Amino acid sequence: MKLIKYLILILLPVLSLSACQRQTDDSFISKTSYHLNTVVTIQIYDSEDESLIDHCFELCEQYENLFSRTLESSEIYRLNHGEITEVSQETADLIQAGLAYGEQSGGAFDITIGPVTSLWDFSSGNTNPALPDPKALAEAVEKVDYTKVSVSGRQVTFQEEGMAIDLGAIAKGYIADRLKDYLLSEGVNSAIINLGGNILCIGNKPSGEPFNIAVQKPFSDQGEAALYLEIDDLSVVSSGTYERYITVDGKQYHHLLDSSTGYPCENGLTSVTIISPQSVDGDGLSTSCFCLGLEDGMKLIESMPDCYGIFITSDGEIHLSEGLEDHITVSY
Repeated sequence: MKLIKYLILILLPVLSLSACQRQTDDSFISKTSYHLNTVVTIQIYDSEDESLIDHCFELCEQYENLFSRTLESSEIYRLNHGEITEVSQETADLIQAGLAYGEQSGGAFDITIGPVTSLWDFSSGNTNPALPDPKALAEAVEKVDYTKVSVSGRQVTFQEEGMAIDLGAIAKGYIADRLKDYLLSEGVNSAIINLGGNILCIGNKPSGEPFNIAVQKPFSDQGEAALYLEIDDLSVVSSGTYERYITVDGKQYHHLLDSSTGYPCENGLTSVTIISPQSVDGDGLSTSCFCLGLEDGMKLIESMPDCYGIFITSDGEIHLSEGLEDHITVSY
C-alpha cells in the first residue's frame, strides 16, 4: 500500500464533455443527456454515427425501467411491493451480483438496504433536509440482510416481510458494461462512457494512446485536476462523501450508509476509487471498500485480481493499493 499526501476526489475525462458536440482536433463525437438521475455522456472516437449514442440513451431508459427503486413501473419497485416475484434475466443477474458483493464484503455492502435508503432524502432538490426518525430507522435496519434473499432462475424471494432491494450502488456500473457491449457489437472500439462520473473506457484512442482520466480536486471552483490516470479499456469508479449529502444542524450526512446502523459510515474515509475491467465491479467494490474502511477495504481490493484502489482519508492522505502503479500510469 502506497501513501501519498494529497487529496483527490472526482473522476472526469480530461476532454470536455458537452451536449451533442463534434471536436475536430480530438476526432470524436459526443452527446450528453440526463438519465438514471444523473448526467450521461458518450464520446465515440472511431465513428461519426450519432445514432449509436442515441441508442445508448435509449438503453439507459430501458434499464432504469428495470432497476429503479422509486419508479412505480420498474421491476424492482414492483418486487419490493410484492406485486411480482419473477423478474427479467437482467434484473436477476444484477441482484445475484449484488448478493455476491454482500458475501465478499461480509455484509458491508447490502442490496437489501432499501428500507433504510427510503427514509433518507439526499436529493439536490431537498430544501428542508432532516434526519430520519430514529425509531423508524432502527426498525428499517432490522429488515436489512442480504442472506435472506434467494434467486432461482428469474424468481426472487424475500424470507421476511418488509424487505426491499436497492440496486443504486451497482446499477450504473452494470448499465455501463451493457452500453459497452452494445457499442462493441456495432464496431466501436474507441469510446468513453461516462455515467455521472462512472467512467468506462472502450479500448484506447485511435492513435493507440491511452485515455487520460483526470481526478479533480474536491470542491475546486475551476475544476482543477490533481491527478491523472492513463486508462486503456478499463473502468474508473469513485464512491465518496462529497457526491450526495445533506447538512443538518451544521453536520454533513453523506449517502454511503452503514447497513448495521442506518446512518452514514464514519470510518475516516472521504473517497474510494476503483479501477477494474468491469464497471459493475468498480461500482460494487467502491461502495464495499468504502463501507469496510481503509484497512479492511484495502484487504478486499488487494484480494481481487486485476482490480486496484485509491483510498482517500479525511486528513488528506491517499493510499494506493499494491500493484496499482505497476499497471496504471499515474501522473501529477
